[in-house]
Amino acid sequence: MSWSKQNTVVSLLDKQANWLANYQPKLRVIEQGTVVSIGDGISWIKGLPSAAIEDILIFADGSRGMVFDLNRDRIGAILLYETDKLTSGMTVFLSKHSLEIPVGDEFIGRVIDPLGTPLDGLLLQTPTERGNLEKASPAIIARDFVDKPLYTGIKIIDTLIPIGKGQRQLIVGDEGLGRSSIAIDAVINQKDQDVICIYVLIGQKRSTVVSTLETLRNQGALDYTVCVVAEASSLPGLQYLAPFAGCALAEYWMAQGKDTLIIYDDLSTHARTYRELSLLLRRPPGREAYPGDIFFVHSRLLERSTHLNAENGGGSMTALPIVETKQGEIAAYIPTNLISITDGQIYLDNDLFVSGFRPAIDITKSVSRIGGKAQHPSISSQAGQMKLDYLQFLELESFTRFGQRLEASMEARIKRGRLLREILKQDRLTPLCSRFQLAWLMAFNAGLFNDVKPEDITTTLGGIEQGIKASGLSLDSSQEQWLEALHEWLK
Repeated sequence: MSWSKQNTVVSLLDKQANWLANYQPKLRVIEQGTVVSIGDGISWIKGLPSAAIEDILIFADGSRGMVFDLNRDRIGAILLYETDKLTSGMTVFLSKHSLEIPVGDEFIGRVIDPLGTPLDGLLLQTPTERGNLEKASPAIIARDFVDKPLYTGIKIIDTLIPIGKGQRQLIVGDEGLGRSSIAIDAVINQKDQDVICIYVLIGQKRSTVVSTLETLRNQGALDYTVCVVAEASSLPGLQYLAPFAGCALAEYWMAQGKDTLIIYDDLSTHARTYRELSLLLRRPPGREAYPGDIFFVHSRLLERSTHLNAENGGGSMTALPIVETKQGEIAAYIPTNLISITDGQIYLDNDLFVSGFRPAIDITKSVSRIGGKAQHPSISSQAGQMKLDYLQFLELESFTRFGQRLEASMEARIKRGRLLREILKQDRLTPLCSRFQLAWLMAFNAGLFNDVKPEDITTTLGGIEQGIKASGLSLDSSQEQWLEALHEWLK
């Protein structure tokens, strides 16, 4: 017998001895019900009159379920674990416990399912702490202003759509436009930033899950990341609980005063899973057949992301939920629900993607409502001027399609705007530091790129990046110091 197994057996024997020593004979009332039917990840149960929503059920064969619907004569439950022996007529017991999962530092670098079970084939030291999947969001008096930046390493986001720690920023767009790539880049950029990341994969096919995990591992991001996986072949109940499990893990570290970043990939699949369970449990459908409380499901999840004040530890949970649109229809039911819940959105446009502008973020439809307050003053002042130039360029460029002759000043502004568009392009898995963001902003606003051809801008930016690595400049260095260094790097 191995050392770990021997310790487990000794621990179980000690618990059994303690239980026998403290046992007292007395009358005990135990409720039990009967399974009426099983199918599609749900179970109808007769009996258990004192059952409440979200109570855990234990089936005689070892399966587990959670009360999800209460009717006059029976209970609807979603299955969390199902064996091959689960059939109708089987006995069901009520545990009187709500669902909670183990939490702790032991999960960092691990891949788990929504119940905390490891999926990476490695042993897990049993955590002592547990966290509730369903929990009220922090009170208003426990929250603080979002005033610290969270850098994604993506030029167009860190300058024009900044994100603060404790913010909820939606990533919205059609499938295949790079929504997950933005989230992965944001996770990779948190290396050495004292931010613990939680990546929740909801209803994704196994090849996508493996690809995401391999990318994080190859980039060294798995060392500070927990991956909560409920793939497409798993039970619908686990897919529904996956984002809440990730949120419970993030809350554990937030309560300790640490900064966390959680990715929900994606909440469109989560909404469809909830619709499936609700229709199977015969709840009345609403718009697009979604149940009437779908807004409440997502709002109670995302409201738990916040920045706590110093009296409550000062930790933060930044959320980047991902939602899918169909043919760019941002006014669909689930996207509009999430836009109204979150603090801004990053919108990816198909036309921009096809034209080669990547990440294909549409500035005119993207906004960060509170991230500007967290942006570093130096970057904020430079980005404001640059954004005005870019928006004016987009407006002017639309007139050039009609073929009119333009004034020389207009031609210069369009040329400058097209150069800026080339600057804002960025390959995936190449996050950039905050000092680089300030450097290229200053260089552009000061006109240092005016003589650079669009096809040479990548080489020019590479020279700036190399110069920054060898310099001791910081975001708090004076503008004169930065401009002097930029002139030197661009010779």
